[in-house]
Amino acid sequence: MSRWRHIRAIALLPGTVAIVIPALLLATGDGPDPGWGLSAGIAALLVVAGAALAAAGVSLWAWTVRLFATVGRGTLAPWDPTQRLVVVGPYRHVRNPMISGVLAVLVGEAVALGSAVIAILAGVFLVVNHLYFVLSEEPGLEHRFGKPYREYRRHVPRWLPRRTPWSPDRPPGPGT
Repeated sequence: MSRWRHIRAIALLPGTVAIVIPALLLATGDGPDPGWGLSAGIAALLVVAGAALAAAGVSLWAWTVRLFATVGRGTLAPWDPTQRLVVVGPYRHVRNPMISGVLAVLVGEAVALGSAVIAILAGVFLVVNHLYFVLSEEPGLEHRFGKPYREYRRHVPRWLPRRTPWSPDRPPGPGT
């Protein structure tokens, strides 16, 4: 699998949403306000917390891209999808960890940079992705992968992670 395929998909999809659009919004709006105008101590905590959340989001996003390439044999792009269903790593806890990662980046940016407009972008991103997944992505996955995807969907939540990882070879236990 070509690195170019992955780089192009990353740049066009999460890269645009998490980097290009926020930069344009900040450049054309009021600009960043790190700390939201609060006292220095609280402002510093917000910047650090936001940066940590964004870094965690990038890590999750990178992990899922790697899994798509190595396990799924495809990319994150709808025009170049995985050939195999990915149900390992963070996908054992939640069905859309890549979206969770990008959302964490956006929320982290909003918190660290003191940007209400990026916070609004994060909300819009979640709503648009929810609609896309419900109306297009999930029916497409069911069509491509059939029973294994239906089993996965039955046990792994779309957005809020399970406490314990799901495994297709064992039934769920109490509290899962």
